[in-house]
Amino acid sequence: MSLNVKPQKKSNSKTPTGLLLFGSAAPDAKPETAPVSLAIHMPEAPTPVFQPVEILNPAAQILGDSGSSEALNLLNSTMERIKREDTLKLLKEALALFKKGEWQAGGDSALKALHVDEKCGEAWHMLAIARDKCNDFNSAITCYETALKLMPDNPGIANDLGRLAYKMGMNDLAEKFFTFFLEKCPGHVEAINNLASAMRETNRLDEAVELLRNAITENPTDVQLWNALGTVVNAQGDIHNAVIFYEEALRHGPKHVHARYNLGNAKAVLGRAEEGLADLLEALPLFTDPLNIHTCRLSIAFCYLHLGQYEEGWKWYEARDKNNTSEKVHYLINRPHWTPDMPLEGKRIFVSAEQGLGDEILFSNLLPDLQAELGPEGHLAIGVEPRLVPLFQKAFPTAKVTRHHTTKHKNLPVRLFPEITDWGGYDYWAIMGDFLSRYRKTIDDFPTSENGKPYSWFRPDPERVAYWKSVLDNLNGKPKVGILWKSLIKHSRRDRYYSPFAQWEDILRMEDIQIVNLQYGDTSEELALAEQAGLNIWTPDINLKDDLDELSALCVALDCTLSPANATSNIAGAAGATVWMITPENSWTSLGTDYLPWYPSTRVFFSESLLDWSPVMGRIKDALIETFVDAN
Repeated sequence: MSLNVKPQKKSNSKTPTGLLLFGSAAPDAKPETAPVSLAIHMPEAPTPVFQPVEILNPAAQILGDSGSSEALNLLNSTMERIKREDTLKLLKEALALFKKGEWQAGGDSALKALHVDEKCGEAWHMLAIARDKCNDFNSAITCYETALKLMPDNPGIANDLGRLAYKMGMNDLAEKFFTFFLEKCPGHVEAINNLASAMRETNRLDEAVELLRNAITENPTDVQLWNALGTVVNAQGDIHNAVIFYEEALRHGPKHVHARYNLGNAKAVLGRAEEGLADLLEALPLFTDPLNIHTCRLSIAFCYLHLGQYEEGWKWYEARDKNNTSEKVHYLINRPHWTPDMPLEGKRIFVSAEQGLGDEILFSNLLPDLQAELGPEGHLAIGVEPRLVPLFQKAFPTAKVTRHHTTKHKNLPVRLFPEITDWGGYDYWAIMGDFLSRYRKTIDDFPTSENGKPYSWFRPDPERVAYWKSVLDNLNGKPKVGILWKSLIKHSRRDRYYSPFAQWEDILRMEDIQIVNLQYGDTSEELALAEQAGLNIWTPDINLKDDLDELSALCVALDCTLSPANATSNIAGAAGATVWMITPENSWTSLGTDYLPWYPSTRVFFSESLLDWSPVMGRIKDALIETFVDAN
């Protein structure tokens, strides 16, 4: 019986279906109400609860820009068909404002044109571009769809829709629009790149490779196609060939910024951090988009950290705040943001967690140092993800621990702390990572032991630890080993860092060990395969995703937890549980060492390859036998 999990079925839809998904387009008949109602009552989705998104990876770039000079010139030529002079005048005003980067004002002019002629496709197209540039993506996609319905012979709108859908993470929809565009404009290199990128994000990697190979046959010197091919094989885990393709792209276009950036990252993954750093430093001044600049700076930070140059690395790591971008999180705290020149002793400070559950736990490694510097006269308050509140309150009993809530306001991410209504009692506020350069200047600054045990700071309830030890002992007399094998965040660049479930089979078949399922999320398919194969995997009766306080007690009660880097391995490591982490070589969190400085109770098993995880899984099996079987 094979443990290979079947891939998801592909959609058979051949045409764009965004109109059904995002609401209706312009009506076929003129409504009885005044035309201004179009602007006021355009379909708008309710403000969603904001889910923090991964920093845009320049490796995943989509070609083209609806607001580029070339696109605006093309838009100008399409306006020649407009007969109404009042509409044409307003749209030319909008176009002139666009060329000056005044997107909101240009959108207002396009909206005025729609008051005059609500079925003017060009006006809807220009309003879409304005909303897109102002990060009002839900409205933008509705306007694009309306324009496409009114001007079905303008495939460029479909290309714009595809780029926007890709930007919003709707990769299946983006793929449909790019495919539609290519049916109208066969061989269009930009659209081929975009389609391949969308395929990559939906893990249709082999198809993306084939698409690009065929295109390269027709365009053997096209820089972007070689770069795109590199990103796809990179997503497959074939970093060595990715380097070859990026270098080929740069042979044809030495100043191609994305290829240079991608090459630097790929070299860093392969452990060639100094070479990668040089490429990234060369790429940085070539970027113009603020989000790509921040992403490149983060990659530079990781290289410095891997090289052990922590002071320089933490300085570059400040780019994670994404200043001057649409992804910067705005904190609704009416106090000064702490800076290193501000005193801490005796002060009252509020510290917000970082973005992402794993980083909230990882950087909480710094909080005991901060609490010590504040001293008995000072006070620490901490804002964390709601599920982490009980864990942090036990870890820092003298601190005030509250939940944060992140949402969107006017299309910008905002973090607030609903339980705090008066900020007057605090001197400053900060983010956990603000203290990295203060407390972790060298590798020796990381605590390693406490009272003869590996250092930890989470404090699971001893009674719950004892309860789980009793439950586990009653199962059988075998050592109890918890396992996790995947992350709930799914995309091609992330999936390569997790070993396929099938490659766990030799470990799962070890008769002298009781395997305990700690994997959160939907595991029904994997567990059904394991049961059919006659494997005994025990699942505890707790919510493994949400009851993190109870999960920490269970992890401490286990003999060992095997896991990639995810929320559970971070919780277990912070609680001092025995963790064996499976991760690719040269992970930045190792900070250039062969271990994980943040969690002294964690042992790291590095995989030399992202294509074949069997060697590292074999080493883990041998270590399990040596530690838990032979020792008993």
